[in-house]
Amino acid sequence: MKSKNKWLAVLFAGLLSLAIGLNSNLDQTVAKKDTNTLKVAMEANYQPYNWTQTTKANGAVPINGSSAYANGYDVKIAKIIGKQLHRKVEVVKTEWDGLLPALTSGKADLIIAGMSPTPQREKAINFSKPYKRSTFVVITKINSKYANAKSLNDFKGAKLTAQQGTFHYQLIKQLKGAKRQPAMRDFAAMRQSLISGTIDGYVAEDTESTSFKLVDPDIKAIAVSKMAGFHATKDESITSIGIAKPNKKLLKDVNRILATIPEAKRTKLMNEAVKQQPKSDKSSKKGKQTNWFVSMWQEYGGMILNGIGMTLLLASVGTIAGFFIGLLVGIIRTIPTPKSRPKRWGLKFVDWLLAVYIEIFRGTPMMVQAAVIYYGIAQFWHLSIDRTVAALIIVSINTGAYLAEIIRGGITSTPEGQFEAASALGMTHNQRMWHIILPQAIKNCLPSITNEFIVNIKDTSVLSIISVSELFFVGTTIASQTFKFFPTYLTISAIYLILTFTITRIFNLIEKRLAGSKNYNLMANQVQVGTNNETEVKK
Repeated sequence: MKSKNKWLAVLFAGLLSLAIGLNSNLDQTVAKKDTNTLKVAMEANYQPYNWTQTTKANGAVPINGSSAYANGYDVKIAKIIGKQLHRKVEVVKTEWDGLLPALTSGKADLIIAGMSPTPQREKAINFSKPYKRSTFVVITKINSKYANAKSLNDFKGAKLTAQQGTFHYQLIKQLKGAKRQPAMRDFAAMRQSLISGTIDGYVAEDTESTSFKLVDPDIKAIAVSKMAGFHATKDESITSIGIAKPNKKLLKDVNRILATIPEAKRTKLMNEAVKQQPKSDKSSKKGKQTNWFVSMWQEYGGMILNGIGMTLLLASVGTIAGFFIGLLVGIIRTIPTPKSRPKRWGLKFVDWLLAVYIEIFRGTPMMVQAAVIYYGIAQFWHLSIDRTVAALIIVSINTGAYLAEIIRGGITSTPEGQFEAASALGMTHNQRMWHIILPQAIKNCLPSITNEFIVNIKDTSVLSIISVSELFFVGTTIASQTFKFFPTYLTISAIYLILTFTITRIFNLIEKRLAGSKNYNLMANQVQVGTNNETEVKK
């Protein structure tokens, strides 16, 4: 049994080394405050305001914790501010819902992401003077029955949506008779939904329609801001920079710098961003088009490999660390009740704490845990943990909570005769657990551990809330830049299938190896195991 356990440990170590070797994004354990860097939070997924690219072309700036770069109108404004403040700009890429937590927790210095200073947001953060003014449109297909709408009443029956967490979604109420669909997480999702026909249109700013039309000429923007009865406040029509409330000096500096940027220059910067934004194959005029799969791997192959490496790293470390956490918790929760009253009450208290840990991490989504741990620790304890380290901790303790109950069940399901026989041999409780019970329990729990590993490979996708560049996060970025949504997600799905299939086969081999040979017979000799023909005396 010892040799089998050693072989299992070597295989785990090899798998972990492979994951770490593929990953190139784990730069540091604890992020230190860098006063020479201006960290700007944005989606890097909202053209032409901001987007992600693989090179530093056209003055792109690096994305924190990634080998990719960000560019766009927001980045150009950020560079002007950074130059005036003598600070190097670095983008903190996160989802829209993660922008405010990133700023208030100190992960970012500014939010420059096409955000409007609504009264609700102003309660949490401060806003600078406007750096962009916009009007509002409904973006639909050119052949839609709503493409010729002239009034707000002409959208009756239209299935419309807007970005989640924005006031655009509330503007749909002004379009009489329109059917509000669930809000979507970003513009890439809305563009894909419009192309696929699941919605009739979405509400956005005029800049979004200009950007979208460059990559898809089959769309049309209807200017609802000019229709009678439509109302949008001044604050809803402008775009400002978000700054944490305690940082009064930075707010003053940003306003001072914005005042030096004339409107003509801002218009020029936006026009440059529109021309430089990523183009789809459909909009490209550079000769013969290449196969989408080949072109995607040529352009984004490095990002995909990094995403695979990060996914394997998180799943491998999370499962291994979670296994040891679960093993420790499972052992403690199966310790026999001591006869001594102090020890008995002490064990009950520890068991209660472990039960609370298990219930909390099994009863809450990993996405919520990630946001609370990553942003909460920074906001309340002022400890800035690297997002990769935070992700490893989250996956490990989440997995440990599940495996604790699995291993506890494996221990308690061991036949009582095993305990009695070990006690008859004079073994202590620790000796019984280590030499008799645990080897059997772990072997019986191996299918469940395998399943947890597979779940971790897939569930790492929820860590995009803290901007971890795992496989799904990378796939979303690629889809939004290439406008090849279905092929990209199909490719990502195939990669997930290959990973889970491979891990399943590896653990099946481990399980067979631990099971040993089934062709044995205790106390058997040559005569007992032989057949009748073999035992006959030859004449």
